[in-house]
Amino acid sequence: MAMPDITIRGAGIFGLATAWACAQKGATVRVIDPNGPASGASGGIVGALAPHVPENWNPKKQFQLESLLMAESFWRGVSDAGGRHSGYIRSGRLQPVADDHALALAQARIETARTLWHGQASWTLRPTSGSPWEPDSATGQLIHDDLSAHLHPAQACAALVGALEARGVTVDQDGASDGPTLWATGIVGLQELNKTASRPMGAGVKGQAALLQYDMAGAPQLYADGLHIIPHADGTTAIGSTSENQYDHLQPDGQLDDIVARARLAVPALAHAPVIGRWAGVRPRARSRAPMLGAWPDRPGHYIANGGFKIGFGMAPKVAETMAALILEGDNTIPTGFEVNASA
Repeated sequence: MAMPDITIRGAGIFGLATAWACAQKGATVRVIDPNGPASGASGGIVGALAPHVPENWNPKKQFQLESLLMAESFWRGVSDAGGRHSGYIRSGRLQPVADDHALALAQARIETARTLWHGQASWTLRPTSGSPWEPDSATGQLIHDDLSAHLHPAQACAALVGALEARGVTVDQDGASDGPTLWATGIVGLQELNKTASRPMGAGVKGQAALLQYDMAGAPQLYADGLHIIPHADGTTAIGSTSENQYDHLQPDGQLDDIVARARLAVPALAHAPVIGRWAGVRPRARSRAPMLGAWPDRPGHYIANGGFKIGFGMAPKVAETMAALILEGDNTIPTGFEVNASA
């Protein structure tokens, strides 16, 4: 292989997406991951691409908005290049409205969404219809936004691998870090950064999710009782997830049974849907809670993309574009609060 223009260590969503963005710019790319693609948190089953509420606007919310609006063309290009489907669909999201206070907030957000989302997506209220694919709502009202989308994380990573292979880029288990090197190594990378930082730069948060045999492909995702309920294109429904700051093992356990039970209560249509898969993994959360992007301090030629946590797949198109521009062209557009030193 010719000397790469960039080496990417880590074949999770940030690493693979940035490799794809660099390859599209004509760069020669090497991807290295000793455990193979999507072997960590990116190999999950939920895949909710959902926006923050449209209020109290900040750089993180703006970056996420831009990424969510990029997502359809990004994933279409990936699928067209490699012939593998990511499961991406922008079918919106439904949420119940618990009480009069929540209803007033939801009504106020209709206008703020119109302003902050610049007419490219909407946040509305609608009455429940009696459809089985609706969460119970105490007020009889549902929030509907048409910005939310979803995909299947493991399938999306496989689609990126296929697109990269079509450009002659493979994921190798080992190799030298030739040229500029991006470290997109998730929890392992955060642990390495913490060894030399004056205070922790991030930590791992365990998450558990379940896959049910219930086909609502093409329907909106649901968000109820703090759970994402995702109707995948393959006829399954994913439910997630827990957020465990303290854990002593990485296997699914009784906490997963609890979220399945909560989902069945929130959406009675799921009451008898069999559980066909269980997943647990550790997601990297930066101390700032925003993705951690930029040059690695005191390591010239090395860069970091980490801290995707629960929003990594939603942020990935914009993260990839931003890191490719920084590394290949020296164009730094990283938002305030996302820089590596913001978490130091």
